[in-house]
Amino acid sequence: MTLPITDAFRFESPLWLAGLAVFALVAWARRRAPTPVSVVPYAAAWHRPSTLRGAQLPLRLAGAALFLAIIALARPQLTQRHHEVKHAGYDIMLCIDLSSSMLSEDYVRDGHRINRLDAVRPVIQAFIEQRPNDRVGVVLFSAKAYTLAPPTLDHEWIERQLQRVSIGLIEDGTAIGDGLGVALTRLEQAGQNPAAKRQGAFIVLLTDGANNCGSLAPPQAASIARARGIPIYTIGAGKGGIVTVPVYFEGREVSERHEESDLDEGALRDIAGVTGGQFYRADATDTIESAFRSIDQTQKIDIAAQEYVTAQDLFPWPAGGAAGLAGWAAVLAAL
Repeated sequence: MTLPITDAFRFESPLWLAGLAVFALVAWARRRAPTPVSVVPYAAAWHRPSTLRGAQLPLRLAGAALFLAIIALARPQLTQRHHEVKHAGYDIMLCIDLSSSMLSEDYVRDGHRINRLDAVRPVIQAFIEQRPNDRVGVVLFSAKAYTLAPPTLDHEWIERQLQRVSIGLIEDGTAIGDGLGVALTRLEQAGQNPAAKRQGAFIVLLTDGANNCGSLAPPQAASIARARGIPIYTIGAGKGGIVTVPVYFEGREVSERHEESDLDEGALRDIAGVTGGQFYRADATDTIESAFRSIDQTQKIDIAAQEYVTAQDLFPWPAGGAAGLAGWAAVLAAL
């Protein structure tokens, strides 16, 4: 269970704030400097105070822009400390396929066609929302594999990160072996004794199984998982036959094409079988319940309490203000 402790405001790079002292010193010196005065006969007849004051406006705007730029460089942040309470649970890594083949629209939900990624989203959601006592992490893969989140009890944070996930974020391809390799590394790092076989650790692979690239082949990754005692549960998205694949241009669907399904169910069954996991279909009504029952038959591990800090960057606000004021000053100076 994760409990927020305190909220705080801080600067990530406070040394930049020294620039404010220099800024204030220059402003003070400029104000204190004597201004030469020339007496011009009949000057009052043509003197326009508003024009003289207006000439100072670009300089003042530039000064305000510099002030905000220094604040932005200091990186203001809102931080929150969290405390994870010790309890028994599991370490689960969700390994999610974002390759273009996951755009294949094999399924129908509420009368509308949906793609393979949308078909596995309820499974992803269930692992995050229905297992509050488990540390859950996420690996995303396509042609390459990346860690979206290491195993954590902060499931709300993971949900926020997953809201931004879509197909096309990573170079296209399907490197299932590399995705599993990154997930295995994260579980090893999360273990109290990385050299020993992991207890209470699992990988849930959500993909169509059509591996076509990567430095680590899926059978090799499965062998490593078996040696470390980590079962892999595979959830296959896709059906056989001809499938509809939407075609996108600049983020908009412009047409569609029809092609033979590249689902490789056999590979997913092999990965699960070698590691002691199970294979499930994404569209089966009992997929989530069956997977949870199988996992819960395993001995849980003690998850130690720990504290960590999350931070929300605020620098875009002063940076945007600085850019706006600088642009305004430039326009006025050019008039």
